[in-house]
Amino acid sequence: MQTLTEPDAPTATLRGREHEGEFPLSVHALACGHEAEALSYLAARPLHTVYMAGLIHDNGLVNAHNRGTFYACRDASGRFAGLALIGHVTQIEARTGAALKAFARVAQQCSTAHVIMGVHEEVCAFWQHYAEAGQTLRLVCRELLLEQRRPVEAGEAVPELRPATADELPLVLPVQASMAEAECGVNPLAVDPEGFRARCARRIARGRTWIVVEQGTLVFKADIMAETAEAVYLEGIYVNEQARGRRLGRRCLQQLGRILLSRARAICLLVNEQHQEAQAFYLKAGYRVHSLYDTIYLYKG
Repeated sequence: MQTLTEPDAPTATLRGREHEGEFPLSVHALACGHEAEALSYLAARPLHTVYMAGLIHDNGLVNAHNRGTFYACRDASGRFAGLALIGHVTQIEARTGAALKAFARVAQQCSTAHVIMGVHEEVCAFWQHYAEAGQTLRLVCRELLLEQRRPVEAGEAVPELRPATADELPLVLPVQASMAEAECGVNPLAVDPEGFRARCARRIARGRTWIVVEQGTLVFKADIMAETAEAVYLEGIYVNEQARGRRLGRRCLQQLGRILLSRARAICLLVNEQHQEAQAFYLKAGYRVHSLYDTIYLYKG
């Protein structure tokens, strides 16, 4: 992680963002009933949009579980020029720089924003407009988006790998909270204990938290944060120190990969650019670098 006064300037021009400012754009909150239109737009870049598409599949466009609002940016003919989730997590999928600017104006009014994440050059361009209203960042993490596709190495199976049960929430909570604090400097159990517990419990109830427990100790964990037919997005991958040195973490990740790739085309996850050991772990498990990401943590309010 690195603390900066502002993100680095974009290192490249935004590809495919031609004809900026030639046509009037409108931005509006999407209502229920527009799910198919939104998902069709997001399908053009399934790895980059899996988080938003997964929320729509799970919850629809309007649901408190999205922890934000989905907005559409349309051109004069009513066609999508961009789609954004603006809220606790803000993500933008825009085809023009003008659409990025329009979404930034809306995001400036959001008081619940916690993190902005996306492709490096796109987040940098978005931030240039967003910060004009005086918003300040707390932390910037440069990350690598990694992907895994079939085939996955057929290593030694881990029979104990399985979805967590509701009774195992007390094992999962402190580990997940500690990982979040290490990454962004905020312990969710301290600032939002009820909400954090509910979100972890909901993932477990949906069969999306995979674990290995040995003698009452959590030794491996991985959370499916979003899933579509095209991609699965993983977070919260944890390997207990006592399990290291016997390849348990790699075997678990590869086995989970084989399971998930039987129902999706790709798996993706983010790893901090500075965490060399973690990068080596994922590369040995069969992941490859797809693109460069920025994650910006904000001061709330």
